Amino acid sequence: MALKTSLVFCLIATGLSYAFNGDSFELECPDECDCHYFRINWVTDCSESNLTEVPYDELSLSVYILDLNGNNITTLKPFPNDIKMRRLQIADNRLTRVEREAFKGLEYLIDIDLSGNNISYVDPEAFLDSRGLLNVELQDNPIGNVEGPFLVSPTLQYLDLSNCNITSINSQFFDNITTLMTVDLSNNPLKNLATGVFDILTSIETLKLNDCKLSNISEVLFANAAHLKNLELAGNYLKHTDWSEVLGKLVRLEYLNLRKTGITYLSEDTFSNCTYLVTLVLADNELHDLDVAATLGSSVNHLELLDLSNCRIQGPLSGEAFANATRLKSLYLSGNPLFAADLQEALAPLPKLERLFLSNCGLRNLPDNFNVFDNLLELDISHNPLNNVFTRLLAPLEKLEYLNMGHSNLSYIGPDSFAKMTSMKRLVLSGNDLLSLEAGLFGNLTQLTTLELEMCGLKRPLNANVFFKNLTYMDLREIKLGSNPLVIPDKGPVFPKQLSQVTTLDLSNCNITSLNVDAFKNTINLTELNLSGNRLRSNDGNLAFLEILKHLEKINLSYNNLTTIDPQIFTHNPKLHSLNLLGNPFICDCKIAEMWDWANMIKGDLDVLVGAKSAEKDIVVKGNKKKKYLYCHYNETQLRNASLMLNKTVPGRRPFIKPRELIYANRTWAKYVRESGCEPVVKILRPIALVAEIFDFKNGPKIPTGVVIVALIAIILGLATLIMTIRLFRRKNTTEIDSETSRKSR
Repeated sequence: MALKTSLVFCLIATGLSYAFNGDSFELECPDECDCHYFRINWVTDCSESNLTEVPYDELSLSVYILDLNGNNITTLKPFPNDIKMRRLQIADNRLTRVEREAFKGLEYLIDIDLSGNNISYVDPEAFLDSRGLLNVELQDNPIGNVEGPFLVSPTLQYLDLSNCNITSINSQFFDNITTLMTVDLSNNPLKNLATGVFDILTSIETLKLNDCKLSNISEVLFANAAHLKNLELAGNYLKHTDWSEVLGKLVRLEYLNLRKTGITYLSEDTFSNCTYLVTLVLADNELHDLDVAATLGSSVNHLELLDLSNCRIQGPLSGEAFANATRLKSLYLSGNPLFAADLQEALAPLPKLERLFLSNCGLRNLPDNFNVFDNLLELDISHNPLNNVFTRLLAPLEKLEYLNMGHSNLSYIGPDSFAKMTSMKRLVLSGNDLLSLEAGLFGNLTQLTTLELEMCGLKRPLNANVFFKNLTYMDLREIKLGSNPLVIPDKGPVFPKQLSQVTTLDLSNCNITSLNVDAFKNTINLTELNLSGNRLRSNDGNLAFLEILKHLEKINLSYNNLTTIDPQIFTHNPKLHSLNLLGNPFICDCKIAEMWDWANMIKGDLDVLVGAKSAEKDIVVKGNKKKKYLYCHYNETQLRNASLMLNKTVPGRRPFIKPRELIYANRTWAKYVRESGCEPVVKILRPIALVAEIFDFKNGPKIPTGVVIVALIAIILGLATLIMTIRLFRRKNTTEIDSETSRKSR
């Protein structure tokens, strides 16, 4: 039994001893990259690693996602044979051409991201071997004009060619990619589009042509796009377009965006055939004389969202303006000069309205018929010179759940302002110079979940007087007090007992230099705390306030003045699963390695440290190209001595295959942990590191870890089989003896 136990321990130790710096060794991982599993798929993250070429020889053939974003790669060579890569990301490099040979044999490729390079040529047959290709991203490349078919792919569904300096689309451009469902050609200086250019795309559902400098489009440009549901033409100059003809064939259109297209006039039959239109965006056009009632007509009876923001509508809104759009649920009128009396009449036919946005309309008063909006859930009256005149008019909105009165020149809010708004869930008062809050102001808001008081000039955090005495606000879970010059007391709690159920607290950019140990004594249920952009330092006990926050799950300490941090600080936060330390001036020392080991082994997931490795959002299709990483820096003395330690072999750390020299003082945490020479110091892991020393895989013959593990499993199974066989043999002998004894007795 002792032998079995020893072997099991060795098996576990061998599997774990190579994982202290966050890498798993079931599969190959290049020196300059960080590798990990995403769900069950092997991710090789080589992004922002100063690579000048792809590490072909070091790649695993089973790599699922290869991220090479943000390097200095200029050319591509063929990938290894039989590689099973599904997603390849090479955004923001220095590629100039996409050649056929570079992608030959990539049979399993589904997504390719080549955005943000200097590509001027794409071989039409570049992805001919990728028979399951679905998504291609080539945006932000100087591709220019293309002669003949662009690509050959019978399966392609998504193509992004936005901002590629394309001035014209030839008639054969889409001939070999007819299965496209989404095409984005935005930010190309097309100016004009030839008639019939999209005719072959009979399956297209989404077409984006925003900011293409289009001055004219053919009346039959979308004649064959019978399945088109989403059309975006924002940011062009289409003043003289006959929209009734252009949109006439789009009978299935559901979403239309004509924001900032130079439109000054719309005829009465513009949308007569768009009977299924649900969302219409006309914002940022000079529609001074728009007759809303005539333009909407009687055919848009499915319309649920209408955006007329910043259209500078001069004439008063008539009482019939929205009479034919009685299904409207969301209405955006922000940025138009409106008067309360006209607005009152125009909104009368919209009793089903759920969202009304009247921001920046120059309103000094509000309509007094809010009592008709029985279903109104959201109201935005921010950025209006209301000058404290609104209390009585808003009183009927008893079902209102979201109210934004931010930046409305409010210096005083009466204590009865929200007395009847008992359904309120989110209240925004940010950007008003309130200085202080009246007693009982939030007394009746017992269902409030979010309270935003950012940039209000508050020096004192919320006090008990603004709430009911001896009442815990059970639903109030989020408070935002960012960008207030708060004065934090040296002793005692910052917030009153009424806020004991708050779980999310934002104190970012509040000029906080320290927090006393009892600062959150009355808010011990916090699960998310944002302290970014303050001036917290790494002094002894400066983060001692964390000890009582036993439910804490997320804490943001980014962009403070932390130079070092000890994982022991988080001993009392067992539920912590997100720690943001980005943007702090950390010094490269072994505390960094301790934090890494704490996240990787104690917490069991490097994702706990924001910026330690690629997060899920960084590896999704059409995801964010720029990632933020944790950095530390060497001081001058360290920089001179570090080159001696770079290639030191340390049990529990992944060794570098090739000798390296240190050039840059700034290091990502991932690279520093490997090159630091710091021993794994997390106490429960020391025995594992010792086992690694005993086996000494690095100084002995190079045996793959996977082989060792399989061998150990085989030994254990063999011993188990042998033991079971012996036991069965003994049991059989015992049974035979018992049977003989019984026979003699009879």
